[in-house]
Amino acid sequence: MLAGPPFGALVDLVAGGGVVILSGAGLSTESGIPDYRGPSGLARRVTPMTYQAFVGSAAARRRFWARSHQGWRHIARAVPNAGHHAVAELERHGLVAGVITQNVDGLHQTAGAQHVIELHGGLGRVACLACGQRTSRETLDRRLRASNPGWEARVTRINPDGDAVLADDQAEGFRVVDCQECGGLLKPDVVFFGENVPRPRVEECYALTERADALVVLGSSLTVMSGYRFVRRAAKLAIPVVIINQGPTRGDDHALVTLDAPLGSTLTALLAWLGPAH
Repeated sequence: MLAGPPFGALVDLVAGGGVVILSGAGLSTESGIPDYRGPSGLARRVTPMTYQAFVGSAAARRRFWARSHQGWRHIARAVPNAGHHAVAELERHGLVAGVITQNVDGLHQTAGAQHVIELHGGLGRVACLACGQRTSRETLDRRLRASNPGWEARVTRINPDGDAVLADDQAEGFRVVDCQECGGLLKPDVVFFGENVPRPRVEECYALTERADALVVLGSSLTVMSGYRFVRRAAKLAIPVVIINQGPTRGDDHALVTLDAPLGSTLTALLAWLGPAH
């Protein structure tokens, strides 16, 4: 698989440097974080919390935070896999100019990548919707534990967004905490369904894409416009696009090269082919 022309084209493009990475949930599956579609390309049954429901209902916020409190433990235990480490190593070699990630798990940074734009925010931070103060998720976790002594719930599944699936009655007695500065509503510092990615962040991603010598997509089906727009922009500017994903993607027609392959082993092999000269 890795000796064929598509992999050789990948090696040649990355060796030239100036690469921008666009990563999706498929990059983190080897770290134990589920993706939205899986190798079959079929969407998993996930009903995400919308921004409108979150701000409009205290009961919805209670259910959300009960689920997220349990799910955060799973995300916090996750460690970068070979794919994350390979991206960070390529950046250290001067071949990757930046990373645009659709993921909210922070694993690129944990692996050592420096120039990362979190398109959808990060689960490791919490934002107050009233005063805008941002605090760490670890701080919130300690506050929630203190406010819910002895509370435990049986988790049936972890969703790609870090929420745990619980029975509704298990969230009934969960106590939510508010901002310590102003008493406002707290929300993970991520973009919910029904919200838009902040425009300055989108423009930063466009600018990074436009400066790229190649755009390499890792583990994204590109089903939603949020990431797909950068593939379209690269293609419009005749910037080569490479897509490595298990299963077809919406961007395949724009790609110079597509590889249907596991990311960890493919990126590890890429590093080996490039060798120590870089």
